[in-house]
Amino acid sequence: MATSDAEAGSAPGALSDDEQPTAPYLDAVVAYAFRGTARYHVPGHKGGPGADSGVRKAIGVDALAADVPLLIHGIDVGPEPRPYERAERLAAEAYGASRTWFLTNGATQGNHALCLALAPLGARIVVQRNAHASVVDGLVLSGGVPHFVVPEYDEELGITHCVTPAALEASLRDADEPRAALITSPTYYGMAADIAALAEVAHAAGVPLVVDQSWGPHFGFHAALPATALSQGADAMLTSTHKTAGSLTQSAMLHVGPGELIDAGAIARAIRLLRSTSTSSLLLLSLDGARRQLALHGEQLLHETLEALDVARAKLATVPGVALVDGSLVGAAGVAAYDPMRIVLDVRATGRTGYEIADALRRSYDTHVELPTQATIVFIVGLGETVAALRRLAGDIDEVVKRFAQPGATAAIVGPAAALHNEMAVAPREAFLGDAEQVAVGDSVGRISCESIASYPPGIPALLPGERISSETVDYLSELAATGARLHGASDPEFKTINVLREAR
Repeated sequence: MATSDAEAGSAPGALSDDEQPTAPYLDAVVAYAFRGTARYHVPGHKGGPGADSGVRKAIGVDALAADVPLLIHGIDVGPEPRPYERAERLAAEAYGASRTWFLTNGATQGNHALCLALAPLGARIVVQRNAHASVVDGLVLSGGVPHFVVPEYDEELGITHCVTPAALEASLRDADEPRAALITSPTYYGMAADIAALAEVAHAAGVPLVVDQSWGPHFGFHAALPATALSQGADAMLTSTHKTAGSLTQSAMLHVGPGELIDAGAIARAIRLLRSTSTSSLLLLSLDGARRQLALHGEQLLHETLEALDVARAKLATVPGVALVDGSLVGAAGVAAYDPMRIVLDVRATGRTGYEIADALRRSYDTHVELPTQATIVFIVGLGETVAALRRLAGDIDEVVKRFAQPGATAAIVGPAAALHNEMAVAPREAFLGDAEQVAVGDSVGRISCESIASYPPGIPALLPGERISSETVDYLSELAATGARLHGASDPEFKTINVLREAR
């Protein structure tokens, strides 16, 4: 069967800024969907008539009509330049990349592809220890071996921040012939690393710097936001477009810069391996539209949202027991910049946990937050949030705190600092695919984990496949489970048992 550009990724080509107002893939799908085509191909719902009535009501007949497969003439096959090819090229231009791939399994797919391309079987890669779990899953797929660089840790709030250039330099020096360095910026809490300095350190060691910028797809489109990783010298970056930039859930982009340290062909082959041959046109067209909106109107939409955030923050600053976790941290803990497109609250002085305040917001106002922790709550703000909506959010938080606050202060759960230094005893692939046995967590100390376990969100593992289990890590995960946190990846959600590598008799 022929391979479409949607499967292979599009090579870079010359484009001009006056093409950014177009959305070639979106427009081509819409043209096909609504011109009365005779559809004798998949999917079986045939643009809507064959779909369940509940599905038609839930997502709409227009969405079903636009749900078209790969290999449709005039969309992703036919005379060049094809609409899909043009769409990826426009995204590359908008983000300052030499090549961009649309992803339909989120930034997770991008991390898997990067590991396959940059950390093949037995190769070492320097990885930020609090990277997303999908990075370690990618190493399970590729057989690469991580050498971890530890980020700065905030013991007061119980959260991790950014990797410093000095820490990256030391890790690259200690690693055995690393192929690349992969760091995360911004963090879940909006803190951004000094990418320019990190890129300089990586390049001095002869390796590319890859930045998981999943939480910053809007970076670079407003002067008040941090610059993109590519513009600061990174060789590749991931942007999880659905998180804050308006595309559909599960859609993202992977961008490679103009340097020569990353083989774009290897990335393309890895993405082809990981991508379905039934890629969702709805996800792809949403990426095309999101890129157009950012390129044309992103600055103004962000400006309006930032003004609305200022109103909310002014109100929140008056709420007793609540403190803002914001740009005041810049300059400390490896933090070089801050993303204001979120609200992060330190609620310890309310005498309640972030879990309790978040639960009260849900029960009282049907307000659902992105991430509660023991000490903090993270609210993600998207494009186009209004002053009225964010003022109302601040008022709801004020009312909940007034009703539920109690004397005393809540202590943050401190523990990941020890887990960040777990011994990697065997490669993640060897442990994950090895002969496992289930034991009580109390009997697991000293054994080698076959599981990747993280509090989710944000999906940052406290324990990885191949790591030797420490008593500190067991205590930390047990405490998280007791507070009601969801342990992503754990075979036993209550963390009473765990799978470990079977020992030789």
